Amino acid sequence: MKTRKMRSLAAAVAAGTLSISLAACGSSGPTDTGAGGGGGETTMWSLTGGPQPVYQDSVDRWNEDNPDQPLSINFFANDAYKNKIRTALGAGEAPTFIFGWGGGTLESYVETDKVMDLTGFLKDNPKVKNRFLPSVLENGVVDGKNYAVPNNSIQPKVLYYNKELFKQVGVQPPETWSDLMALVPKFQEAGIAPISLGGQSKWTNLMWLEYLVTRIGGSEVFDRIVSNEPGAWSDPAVQEALTKIQKLVEAGGFIDGFSSIAADSGADVAPLYTGKAAMLLQGSWVYTDMKTAAPEFVESGKLGWMEFPAVKGGEGDPDSIVGNPSNFWSVNSDASKAQQKTAKEYIKNTLFDDEYIQGIVETGAVPPVTGVEDELQESPDSDFLTFAYEMAKDAPSFQLSWDQALAPAQADEMLTNLDLIFLGEITPDQFIERMNATIKTGADQ
Repeated sequence: MKTRKMRSLAAAVAAGTLSISLAACGSSGPTDTGAGGGGGETTMWSLTGGPQPVYQDSVDRWNEDNPDQPLSINFFANDAYKNKIRTALGAGEAPTFIFGWGGGTLESYVETDKVMDLTGFLKDNPKVKNRFLPSVLENGVVDGKNYAVPNNSIQPKVLYYNKELFKQVGVQPPETWSDLMALVPKFQEAGIAPISLGGQSKWTNLMWLEYLVTRIGGSEVFDRIVSNEPGAWSDPAVQEALTKIQKLVEAGGFIDGFSSIAADSGADVAPLYTGKAAMLLQGSWVYTDMKTAAPEFVESGKLGWMEFPAVKGGEGDPDSIVGNPSNFWSVNSDASKAQQKTAKEYIKNTLFDDEYIQGIVETGAVPPVTGVEDELQESPDSDFLTFAYEMAKDAPSFQLSWDQALAPAQADEMLTNLDLIFLGEITPDQFIERMNATIKTGADQ
């Protein structure tokens, strides 16, 4: 089993500036033809939402400066992209630039020789390598070699809340899990959904399990799971977290019809800014989406944010966070030499140039590069950026999203069974038994 890079952000603080996040989901996107090993136009596939305009602008600037090396980009919803890229890679029709999260998915690409080794390129271009925070760049490393570079910003998961609704009901943001549970009947009595959730997308459910397990048992619990330790899912912290989730569902904690709400279309975010739901656990990227969809709500100061509540008696540090250190670009190893050349030149000259960095800051996030302190201070979103900076700086651990850290097949099984937990169709014991069966050890790997 390869050693995965589950890094603390302490290294990032020591290296210089820290960053936080954006972008990982959205609505549907167009179709596109991939690299397929041929020549022709260099292609990118990415996700809708978040920094989509930043990506598009960088491509436009590249094409203006390099008309003989055309580059195109298409955007897809989160879940649609994951399915499409797997199929395209298997058929040899993937794009030149492959969007990813690092973790188990990147390892699977490396094991099947689908992505280029960029170690030599970064060694030959130290200005490019030194552009990134080391702790973030490390998430593109597999077996000591670099196969991916960051393309946006660090993405912790945040508990958002509607300050106006909290004031209306006369309650305070929850500091503990018990506080959160006590809020459920109070918001229900006021005709307000306590928590919005895009359960149809499944990966949104995972945020609740990740944080609860981390708060109850510490980050070490998932470290054992991702290391394929036999029976690792049987940890008492997993059992307790699943039980708490089902009690929250049974208490009516989530908005009616949550299992039919799609996060990829932003339908889970809308109830927060329209006053229909009091809270939302989502990635930091949705701050950007709210700025676009409901600028008056954000600018009026009605949007609040906080870390996930502590669990009394829990062994985990309440300052630990989960999320995505960044999203990444890998380069298709089946792309033509010309396409690979264009890809490396784009990484060298356009990815995180001054315009790119400024574009990300303007969306309400901090890029994973050094020397951006002045830009952050000048941002109209400095309050949120300061919160995110402090959240990341103080975190004893920053755990990669579980569905990205695990191998794809195991992650799919986890999301499927977690969906059944939220729907009340299986018990915590059944979930644990099914997930322990996915662990491969020794000769099974």
